[in-house]
This record gives sequence, C-alpha cells and structure tokens, in this order.
Amino acid sequence: MSPDSVKYLLIGVLVFGFLVSKILGYLNIKNPIPKIPETLSEYLNPSKLEESKAYQKETFRFKLIAGIFSFILTFLFIAMGWFGVIDTWVGDFGFAPLIKSLIFFALIFVGSDIISLPFDYYSTFVIEEKFGFNKTTVGTFFSDKLKGYVLSILVGGGLLMVFLWLIHQMGEHFWWQFWVIAAVFMVLVNLFYTAWILPLFNKLTPLEDGELKSKILHYARSVDFPLDNVFVMDGSKRSSKANAFFSGFGKRKKVVLYDTLLEQHPPDELVAVLAHEVGHYKKKHIIWGMITSILQVGLMLFLLAQFIFSPTMSMALGGQAWSAELNIIGFTMLFSPVSMILGIGMNWLSRKNEFEADEFAKETFAGKPLAEALKTLSIKTLSNINPHPWYVFVNYSHPPLLERLEKLE
Repeated sequence: MSPDSVKYLLIGVLVFGFLVSKILGYLNIKNPIPKIPETLSEYLNPSKLEESKAYQKETFRFKLIAGIFSFILTFLFIAMGWFGVIDTWVGDFGFAPLIKSLIFFALIFVGSDIISLPFDYYSTFVIEEKFGFNKTTVGTFFSDKLKGYVLSILVGGGLLMVFLWLIHQMGEHFWWQFWVIAAVFMVLVNLFYTAWILPLFNKLTPLEDGELKSKILHYARSVDFPLDNVFVMDGSKRSSKANAFFSGFGKRKKVVLYDTLLEQHPPDELVAVLAHEVGHYKKKHIIWGMITSILQVGLMLFLLAQFIFSPTMSMALGGQAWSAELNIIGFTMLFSPVSMILGIGMNWLSRKNEFEADEFAKETFAGKPLAEALKTLSIKTLSNINPHPWYVFVNYSHPPLLERLEKLE
C-alpha cells in the first residue's frame, strides 16, 4: 500500500471507532426509563430513577463533547501529518535513535495530558460534585496528577525505554523478548500492587477486630481460604462510591474493602461481597484473566512486529523516513478494531465469571445478602438499571443488575 492509502485507512479506522462508540452510547442513553421492578421497590423511587437517568445523560453529553474534541484533534494529526512534523523536528536535534524516540513519546504524553486536564477537572468537580459523588479536594486532584507523572516516568518510561531499545537493537526478534518482560511485569504488578503502588495514593489499614472481622475470618475458614490480609482503604478521600477488590496470589493475596463500603452495608452483606471475591479466586478467574491478558499482549506484539520496520506507515503519518515511534502510533490506531473485538470477548468472559462468583457466594454463604448489597451499590451510584443490550454486549464487564438479581433471587 502507498503512504496515502495507509493514511486513508487510518482515518477510516478512526471514524469507524468513533461512530461505533457514540452510536452505542446514544442507544444506551435513549433506552426508555423502565418501571421500577418489584425487586427494587424498597430501594428505588421515581425521583431516584429520574436522578439516575439525569446522571447518565449528563455523563454521556460530557463524554460526547470530549470525544468529538479528541476525534477532531486526532483526525487533524493524521490528515495534516503533524505526528511526522513533531518526529522530524525532534530528529533535527541529532539525538541517537533511542533518545529521539523517547523524547517524541514524552512530548505526545505531556501534550495529551495537558489537553485532557480540563476535561478531567470538569468531570470531577462539576459532574461528580453535582450528583454528590465527589470527595476529592483540588489539592488531592493535583497531587494525584503529580504522583501519576512520577510513576509514569519511572515505570512507564522505563518499560518504554526497554521496548524501544529492543526494537532498535534486536530487530524482528524484539516482540517475543519484550513479551517475556511484559509478562513478568504484569505478574509482579498483580502481586505487589497493594504493597507498592496503591499506598502512593491511598491509605490501607488492617480491618479492626469486631463482628465484621470475626464473620469474615469464620467464612474464610469455612471455604478453606486462608486469609490474614483484610484491609480498609480510604476511598472516601476521593468519592462516595463504594467498592471492594482482591489482589495477589498465595501468601500475598489481600482483600481490600473501601471505607465507604463499610459505611453503607451491614456485616452480612459485606461478608457476601467478600464471598463473591473469594469465588473469583476459587474459580481461578484471576489466574486465567492474567494468562489471557498476557496472551493478548503477545498477539499485539507479534502483529506489531510484522510491519514495524516498514517506512510506509511512517510516511503516512507525515514522516520523512522510517521511524519506530511513528509506526507504533500508527499500529495502535490500526489495532483498535482488533482490540475492540478482543475487548468484547473479554467482557463476555468477565460477565460469565461474575455470574460464577455470585453463584459461589450464594452456595457457600447466602444469595440474599449479596443481592441486597448489589441493590444498595447500584442505587447509591445511580447505575443504569435498564442498559441497552448492544451497549452491554460491547462495554459491560459485569452483568446488568437485574440479570444478577434474577439468578441470585
């Protein structure tokens, strides 16, 4: 293909991805407000249902505006060859190829983050504030940004440097060598995320002795799940939304409960939520999820290796000659339809796993308290109880609330 043909292909992929995303969002937001189901009658009233729909509409409108802005900017960068202009400008300073690539990506990262900053700020301090979710202070918001920059430079920059070095030095064999490095990194992050990364942003404290801890430990013993690490995270520092998650393997496994979760649910519901998380572990969802993610990274790297050294993509993006960084940018865009298909498959698998974890909690503890917990979580976060089926098919990693309640109840 000629550089112009590749450019038109990139624009076509960009337009396709944008239209699919926004059409699905429009279908979802236009889905009619349903009657309140009997199972939610004690939790949901018409005014709360209207508030939920208002929150979804405002979020959609905001994402539409942000998406249009991003689409136009990306379109111009491709059509006008601005990626190539930046790459050529950096190259004119005479840096070594590796340094040139790193500087190029640093400029793209900083520019992208500066552009997205007002949108992030508006989402947090206007939309989330309006509907009572935001607990973040301006100081915390910018502190998180600075910590994110440092983490991106040290971790992301380090990985990028190794990746680019392998491309420049190892040629066509780079893909499997970096795949090994990426796989090890992904495992280490899962093992040490709550010990090394999470404390940079949140405070973790061991769950205090009392009725809840006693019930949790009793349940863990009943399902042969050794558990010493139950922590409470200060999620209320940023949002009133509640959550819980499981991290790590073996002796390093930890259960983390948001403090907002403890405030909103009685002990039996919290144990049911824990039972659901234990279900993921017992059903080996975490391990298989890790394996699947590693295989996806391997596929992406293999496909990248097929044309990373072709000058056509570089010139399609406005470059004067072959450029590793331009080819990576172009590949990321071309890979997006494949990524969407893989994402649909991963979401289907995730929804299946959620049903299995719910069933595990129902069999080993009880279905009713988990159902009650899901109702409270959904209503308090203004979740959509009537999402469009196509939107669910493409985007939902968890089954819709009513489908989960139907199986639990």
